[in-house]
Amino acid sequence: MDTHTAATRYIGPTGMDPIFNRIANWLPKLGIDVAGGRLLAVRGRKSGEWRTTLVNVLTTDDGNRYLVAPRGHTQWVRNLRVAGAGEIRLGRKVEAFTATEVADADKIPVLRAYLDRWGWEVGRFFEGVTQDATDAELADIAPGFPVFRLA
Repeated sequence: MDTHTAATRYIGPTGMDPIFNRIANWLPKLGIDVAGGRLLAVRGRKSGEWRTTLVNVLTTDDGNRYLVAPRGHTQWVRNLRVAGAGEIRLGRKVEAFTATEVADADKIPVLRAYLDRWGWEVGRFFEGVTQDATDAELADIAPGFPVFRLA
């Protein structure tokens, strides 16, 4: 993957994705935890209005928490870059956070852990790269997969 393509990589919803996404987004609103899914809320970079989407929050062995964008440079990624903060929601529980984008060189262990935990769910967006990939393979795809550390 060349740098320009990776920097703009985005895989939009297709087929049944929009319908599935609507249903899946309701589950955390109702307080239902499915495989760790949470509702991410971030202020829109232009409108300032809250925008929500379903995400998986990865907690690593050292206690750090991350958001990974398997579809690439999505709207929530662009909004979070501008806002620098947001909320993780599950039912009535709302947790505010600040976010720092992770440098490509530091993404390898996070991407590996994310694929190990949710590869079954998001593997199609990684185009054949799995948790068993070499560090070099993960480094090669890293620019196309934004990662944020939450605090």
